[in-house]
This record gives sequence, structure tokens and C-alpha cells, in this order.
Amino acid sequence: MILFFALVSLALAIAGFCALVIFWPLTLVHLRDRHPELHAGLGEFAFANPSALWWLLLGGYRQTGDSNLSGLATPARVALSVILLGLFSAGILWLWAEISA
Repeated sequence: MILFFALVSLALAIAGFCALVIFWPLTLVHLRDRHPELHAGLGEFAFANPSALWWLLLGGYRQTGDSNLSGLATPARVALSVILLGLFSAGILWLWAEISA
């Protein structure tokens, strides 16, 4: 049963990845078009740049005061959080299953 919940957590992480693939590029395009100085600060290939993802996770987009940017970046932030939570949960449950077996 523990491994089942680990697989469910992994499925949750995959769902979060799908949502991130939808909302993160939209956020980056909005940044490129409306906030070029902020987009340049995220670095080259911001889609997979760890510092850009960290900026998203910490909610750095809220400093702009742009409600349209917030509307795109908030679902991306939630998706990134779901990915991390799902992977962490799956790892912990897998370790628990290995230890208890």
C-alpha cells in the first residue's frame, strides 16, 4: 500500500510538470514582451534555468505589480511546488517501503 501511495505521489509530480510546461512558457513570453529587463535578468534559456525556477518558486514576479504576470506565474509556481512535493513524497514513501520490508 505504501508503494501505491508513492506511485500516486509520482503521478502528482507528473501532473504538476504538465501544468508547468503550459504556464511557465506563457509567463516567460509575457516577461519578454512586457518586462524585458526582468526577463534578461533570468538568464539564458530561462525555461530550465535553476535560478529562474528559484525566482518563480520564491514569488519574485509579485514585485512587478503586474496582475497579468501574476495570473500566469501563480499557476506555474503552484505547479512547480506540486512537482517538488510529489517527488519528495514519493521518495520518502519509497524509502519507508524499503525500510519496512
